[in-house]
Amino acid sequence: MLLVFGAAKILGELAESLKMPNIVGEIIAGVLLGPSVLALVQPGQIRELAELGVLFLLFRVGLEVKASDLAKVGRTATLVAVLGVVVPLGMGYLIYRASGASNIESLFVGAAMVATSVGITAQVLAGMGLLNVLASRIILAAAVIDDILGLVVLAIVSSVAKGDVNVLELATTAAISIGFTVFILSFGSKTMMRILPKLDAMMKGVESQFSLALILLFALALFAHYAGVAAIIGAFLAGVALAETVNHRVHVLTQGVTELLVPFFLAGIGLALDVTVLRDPKVLALAGAITVAAVVSKLVGCGLGAWSLGFADAKRVGAGMVPRGEVGMVVAQIGATMGTISQQAYSVVVVMAVLTTVIAPVLLNWTFGSMASEPQESPLTIE
Repeated sequence: MLLVFGAAKILGELAESLKMPNIVGEIIAGVLLGPSVLALVQPGQIRELAELGVLFLLFRVGLEVKASDLAKVGRTATLVAVLGVVVPLGMGYLIYRASGASNIESLFVGAAMVATSVGITAQVLAGMGLLNVLASRIILAAAVIDDILGLVVLAIVSSVAKGDVNVLELATTAAISIGFTVFILSFGSKTMMRILPKLDAMMKGVESQFSLALILLFALALFAHYAGVAAIIGAFLAGVALAETVNHRVHVLTQGVTELLVPFFLAGIGLALDVTVLRDPKVLALAGAITVAAVVSKLVGCGLGAWSLGFADAKRVGAGMVPRGEVGMVVAQIGATMGTISQQAYSVVVVMAVLTTVIAPVLLNWTFGSMASEPQESPLTIE
């Protein structure tokens, strides 16, 4: 914990001094400490801390967002998410298929490029104080939809790999995921407004409201997992449900826990990267091509989905959907476990996931940087 947290914070400060987002330094800290460089820390040693870190990160982000604000950008966010799935999936499949890989392996690489790791974007936007601008709200809403669509794509690809596509099962999984998300967004905030004050009044603990918030956080993360979406989506929805109810103290305590745990999440992404695989020219070339495609496909696909907002916001939305992070690596791990992708494909996807995670903060800093001098509220007239 000393090595990871200390190195992450020191390199984060160094990145800040170089005019780069601090999370770039924190990810690089993981690469340096990991098996392929200094070999001081193994990924499994901080896995639980990393998972807690991203849960609290998305919970904190949710506390800053109202469900009504997400609903107002629903149509645009849906279009962004759909194009942000179709374009990367197609580009990833075609590029990897052109390298001579099998149909299934190419589909897995394409599927790994679909889902966005919203935790990275959320951390950058929170640090810039821009969570409540229009582009940010669309990114957050689109990322939730993106996660559901990514789940469906992964389920289809896995079924094809097994040679058994069960349409009813896929439809049921998608329906449960969508139903869970819509239900929490529709009724979570209203329910918490009625229940939380009563429960808080009954409890004797000093930080009772924070304790209740944590119970909801872990409960919805668990329910999200069983509903078929990522646990971090449940954490985000828990924050949204409490955004209009909890007091400022809960925000402060959540921020403190997040500051402790998020460096482990960011360093964990770097720990997963084995830089020795880049010594193979073929892997290096493929990883480079897939990474470029991963960035371009989200910028173009998601940017087109947000085109009605104007070029500046479309560019911001596209940049916000670029990072793949742990999501891409999970898809690669599933493919490797099933024996449907080679070690080369696995390495390519992990490199892509890490590099897009490092590139995304730079793109966000570039696209959102000019907003520091602009008004922070954007009119929510978009549907």
